[in-house]
Amino acid sequence: MKAAFLPISILGGILAGILGQKAFDAIWGKVDEREPPQPEHREISFAKLAIALAIEGAIFRLVKGLFDHAARRGFARMTGTWPGDESPEEA
Repeated sequence: MKAAFLPISILGGILAGILGQKAFDAIWGKVDEREPPQPEHREISFAKLAIALAIEGAIFRLVKGLFDHAARRGFARMTGTWPGDESPEEA
């Protein structure tokens, strides 16, 4: 069943990336009037770059994780099989 879920997971990752980027752009617009700093920009501070990258990464991870979990729930409802582990492993 994991193989059947793979295309859904790939498509979800792409959609999450698009939605996450739009959310980040909207949030960054409240932080600064300029576009978000990128590593290739020369005239930026490390602090501002680090903040932008941390916000962007957190938003992407949140959107991707929520979408992935919702897609797995839908897949399980349709097929009766959960495409993944039932719970986290012990540390």
